[in-house]
Amino acid sequence: MADDGFIEVETPILQTSPGNEAHLHAFATAEIGQDGTPAPLYLHTSPEFACKKLLAAGAMRLFTFARVFRNRERGPLHHPEFTMLEWYRAGESYHAVIADSLAFLKLAAEAAGTATLRWREVPCDPFAEAEWLTLAEAFDRFAGIDLLATTPDGVPNRDALAKAASEAGIRVADDDVWADIFSRVLVEKIEPHLGLGRPTVLHEYPVCEAALARPAADPRVAERFELYACGVELANGFGELTDAAEQRRRFLSEMDEKDRVYGERYPLDEDFLAALDHMPEASGVALGFDRLVMLATGARRIEDVLWLPVAERVS
Repeated sequence: MADDGFIEVETPILQTSPGNEAHLHAFATAEIGQDGTPAPLYLHTSPEFACKKLLAAGAMRLFTFARVFRNRERGPLHHPEFTMLEWYRAGESYHAVIADSLAFLKLAAEAAGTATLRWREVPCDPFAEAEWLTLAEAFDRFAGIDLLATTPDGVPNRDALAKAASEAGIRVADDDVWADIFSRVLVEKIEPHLGLGRPTVLHEYPVCEAALARPAADPRVAERFELYACGVELANGFGELTDAAEQRRRFLSEMDEKDRVYGERYPLDEDFLAALDHMPEASGVALGFDRLVMLATGARRIEDVLWLPVAERVS
């Protein structure tokens, strides 16, 4: 990355807001003032807010190896503390960071002395030409669902997706919202088919699943992608949204959903929202570094590639 003009940055772990996605859970702490008054802080779930503040301050290409923390996550592919490689390119489209991501697959394989990425018994050739699939194509191919028909004018129609998902054999609960059903179809019907034999770039997410991504040429979808190998999601990236008012609207909507489901909400990072007014057009991506190491070494669990995994709680 240094050879390509990037600078390495180190972003703070303690943040006033850990991120504002409904199903992202943080570790909370508090700063105790000299008068003994506590002020809430969080361990960051991503360095994204901090990196974008640096873009707004004039950085053009930056990257960070960040230790990040996510609560309610533990399993073969998840750990409460892990390493995220995140990088940004100002003034460049998200196709540039997609190319970067694919190059990292090859580099990881070369570093591990292998020609094949593997998770459990599923192989992927990182040197093969990647498959590109839009979300609409993937839902049609693997679930028989017309995804964009369930988001007319970009507005999710819960009942339309519930009906289509039920017909595809997906369980739908009465209190499921559109996003719940979307995620279940993605996990059960789509992801097992991605990155088999060659990497898959899954792109053009519906705007309602856009997180921090800007709308694409088709206003129903956003410039968001995820990179898969061996059925495993490795990276999540965007053509970055720089509209502060729209970002605030999305954050508040996500926090309303978090409050509905979990009974809690996280504060907004007002400094980050203010920085968006000064941030240039940019693209960025976060790559799960430990997962990439897993696939390059053939490990079966993320904890197999961590020096000292966080001990599991004994109940």
